[in-house]
Amino acid sequence: MTKNIKSTSLDDFYAEAAAFTGKEIQALLPPGINKEIGHFNVFDIAETIRQVKHKQAMPYNRRAYYKISCIRGKNRAEYADKTINVEKNALLFATPKVPYHWLPLDENQSGCFCVFTAEFLIKNKTGVALDELPIFQSGGYPIFEISDDEAEEIASIFRKMQKEIASNYEYKYDLIRNYILELIHYGQKLQPASTLHVNQNAAARIMSLFIELLERQFPIDSTHQRLALRTAKEYAERLAIHVNHLNKVIKEHTGKTTTYIISNRIAQEAKILLKQTDWNISEIAYSLGFEEVAHFSNFFKKQTSLTPIAFRS
Repeated sequence: MTKNIKSTSLDDFYAEAAAFTGKEIQALLPPGINKEIGHFNVFDIAETIRQVKHKQAMPYNRRAYYKISCIRGKNRAEYADKTINVEKNALLFATPKVPYHWLPLDENQSGCFCVFTAEFLIKNKTGVALDELPIFQSGGYPIFEISDDEAEEIASIFRKMQKEIASNYEYKYDLIRNYILELIHYGQKLQPASTLHVNQNAAARIMSLFIELLERQFPIDSTHQRLALRTAKEYAERLAIHVNHLNKVIKEHTGKTTTYIISNRIAQEAKILLKQTDWNISEIAYSLGFEEVAHFSNFFKKQTSLTPIAFRS
């Protein structure tokens, strides 16, 4: 059994990047980034992938940062509930909330990608909230197959980032924030108009947001992590709607109650933690939001007809 389910932090990312490129971590960090709020960096895909042709695909896990990639080459992306094969050029957006998997399908891979945190972009005076942007919302279109001309346009934005990050310009990171926004808006303009239309079916929108809120709490990958939302009322409050309205929407769409869906998902995570980690029962109970081990044991037995100990054994 493993102690933690895999999640990639920025430290993990740089350790991997150092191994891929053969460079020291310090040499990969942008000049002056420690003086900034948040983090940003930009990389050349050909340079990194050249060192890892013998490796398998990027693992399917969560990353503690945002990432925008312009990839030239044949590849496959598995992003949330989508699997997309790209024959030539792709523009890909990734968020910390949704795991994804990228598999190069040939050796002719090139392009660029940048990584950044929400804190880095929040300094921008536009007051942008990343999770409110369509490109980063659950159920959107986070990967696009693009033409050679579009790939070149996007590549030019990455070249500006690379030029600025190597410069001595005092306000270079402010300028880079604008380039990130330019990439985000480029992607959003590629989305089908229907995904940006504000008059979506209200019930379908509530259902989508509920599922997003539920799933973004998983997987539990640390004993220090804890569910923030456990009841229908808490989800309704987060969605700014009455709990009765939420219950009605969920029942009409799924035939099940809100409480049933939440409980079923928590039980599913409990089974994973019991089988795939060596956490003790009290640690699992705490992570899943239970104040008392007995409450967790009663809940689990109601869901599975077994006690946590019996299920683990």
